[in-house]
Amino acid sequence: MSRWTKFVIAILIGIALGFFYGWVVDPVDYVDTTPNSLRQDYQADYVLMVAEAYQDERDPAVAAARLAFLGAQDPIELLSRTYAFAADVGYTEADLATLDDLYDGIQEWSVDQGEATP
Repeated sequence: MSRWTKFVIAILIGIALGFFYGWVVDPVDYVDTTPNSLRQDYQADYVLMVAEAYQDERDPAVAAARLAFLGAQDPIELLSRTYAFAADVGYTEADLATLDDLYDGIQEWSVDQGEATP
Protein backbone atom coordinates (compact mmCIF):
# COMPACT_ATOMS: atom_id res chain seq x y z
CA MET A 1 0.00 0.00 0.00
CA SER A 2 1.36 3.40 -0.93
CA ARG A 3 1.94 6.25 1.46
CA TRP A 4 -0.92 8.30 -0.06
CA THR A 5 -3.41 5.47 0.30
CA LYS A 6 -2.55 5.11 3.99
CA PHE A 7 -2.90 8.88 4.41
CA VAL A 8 -6.35 8.97 2.77
CA ILE A 9 -7.53 5.98 4.82
CA ALA A 10 -6.33 7.68 8.03
CA ILE A 11 -8.17 10.87 7.09
CA LEU A 12 -11.39 8.98 6.34
CA ILE A 13 -11.17 7.07 9.62
CA GLY A 14 -10.63 10.37 11.46
CA ILE A 15 -13.66 11.95 9.80
CA ALA A 16 -15.80 8.89 10.58
CA LEU A 17 -14.70 8.88 14.23
CA GLY A 18 -15.39 12.63 14.46
CA PHE A 19 -18.93 12.19 13.12
CA PHE A 20 -19.52 9.23 15.44
CA TYR A 21 -18.38 11.24 18.46
CA GLY A 22 -20.42 14.31 17.50
CA TRP A 23 -23.64 12.45 16.68
CA VAL A 24 -23.64 9.47 19.05
CA VAL A 25 -21.23 9.92 21.96
CA ASP A 26 -21.67 13.62 22.75
CA PRO A 27 -24.32 15.30 20.57
CA VAL A 28 -25.20 18.96 21.02
CA ASP A 29 -27.77 19.60 23.76
CA TYR A 30 -29.82 22.74 23.31
CA VAL A 31 -30.83 23.93 26.76
CA ASP A 32 -32.55 27.18 27.69
CA THR A 33 -32.58 28.58 24.18
CA THR A 34 -34.74 31.60 23.60
CA PRO A 35 -37.80 31.46 21.35
CA ASN A 36 -36.52 34.35 19.25
CA SER A 37 -33.88 31.95 17.94
CA LEU A 38 -36.64 29.99 16.18
CA ARG A 39 -36.97 30.11 12.43
CA GLN A 40 -39.56 32.50 10.98
CA ASP A 41 -42.07 29.72 10.26
CA TYR A 42 -41.93 28.38 13.81
CA GLN A 43 -42.30 31.90 15.20
CA ALA A 44 -45.35 32.37 12.96
CA ASP A 45 -46.80 29.12 14.30
CA TYR A 46 -46.24 30.34 17.86
CA VAL A 47 -47.95 33.66 17.10
CA LEU A 48 -50.85 31.75 15.56
CA MET A 49 -51.14 29.66 18.73
CA VAL A 50 -51.22 32.86 20.79
CA ALA A 51 -53.94 34.19 18.48
CA GLU A 52 -55.96 31.00 18.90
CA ALA A 53 -55.64 31.25 22.68
CA TYR A 54 -56.74 34.89 22.42
CA GLN A 55 -59.90 33.73 20.62
CA ASP A 56 -60.90 31.84 23.79
CA GLU A 57 -59.59 34.20 26.48
CA ARG A 58 -60.12 37.64 24.95
CA ASP A 59 -57.37 39.11 27.15
CA PRO A 60 -55.01 41.27 25.06
CA ALA A 61 -52.64 41.86 28.00
CA VAL A 62 -52.00 38.12 28.32
CA ALA A 63 -51.60 37.81 24.56
CA ALA A 64 -49.11 40.70 24.52
CA ALA A 65 -47.15 39.05 27.33
CA ARG A 66 -47.07 35.79 25.36
CA LEU A 67 -45.89 37.63 22.26
CA ALA A 68 -43.17 39.35 24.29
CA PHE A 69 -41.81 35.86 24.91
CA LEU A 70 -40.47 35.99 21.34
CA GLY A 71 -38.30 38.98 22.11
CA ALA A 72 -38.45 42.62 23.05
CA GLN A 73 -40.20 43.81 19.92
CA ASP A 74 -43.44 45.68 19.46
CA PRO A 75 -46.31 43.14 19.38
CA ILE A 76 -48.08 45.09 16.62
CA GLU A 77 -44.95 44.98 14.46
CA LEU A 78 -44.54 41.27 15.20
CA LEU A 79 -48.15 40.60 14.25
CA SER A 80 -47.79 42.62 11.02
CA ARG A 81 -44.68 40.68 10.01
CA THR A 82 -46.29 37.38 10.95
CA TYR A 83 -49.45 38.19 8.99
CA ALA A 84 -47.40 39.05 5.90
CA PHE A 85 -45.38 35.86 6.26
CA ALA A 86 -48.50 33.76 6.81
CA ALA A 87 -50.17 35.23 3.74
CA ASP A 88 -47.06 34.57 1.63
CA VAL A 89 -46.70 30.92 2.64
CA GLY A 90 -50.38 30.09 2.27
CA TYR A 91 -51.95 30.01 5.70
CA THR A 92 -55.69 29.42 5.52
CA GLU A 93 -58.18 32.28 5.52
CA ALA A 94 -59.36 31.17 8.97
CA ASP A 95 -55.80 31.41 10.34
CA LEU A 96 -55.33 34.82 8.76
CA ALA A 97 -58.63 35.98 10.28
CA THR A 98 -57.48 34.71 13.68
CA LEU A 99 -54.23 36.66 13.35
CA ASP A 100 -56.17 39.72 12.24
CA ASP A 101 -58.47 39.45 15.26
CA LEU A 102 -55.47 39.36 17.59
CA TYR A 103 -53.93 42.32 15.76
CA ASP A 104 -57.11 44.35 16.28
CA GLY A 105 -57.29 43.37 19.96
CA ILE A 106 -53.64 44.21 20.66
CA GLN A 107 -53.90 47.49 18.77
CA GLU A 108 -57.01 48.50 20.69
CA TRP A 109 -55.40 47.48 23.97
CA SER A 110 -52.20 49.42 23.25
CA VAL A 111 -54.20 52.56 22.45
CA ASP A 112 -56.09 52.16 25.73
CA GLN A 113 -52.78 51.68 27.58
CA GLY A 114 -51.38 54.83 25.99
CA GLU A 115 -54.38 56.91 27.12
CA ALA A 116 -54.29 55.49 30.64
CA THR A 117 -50.71 56.52 31.33
CA PRO A 118 -50.06 60.23 31.93
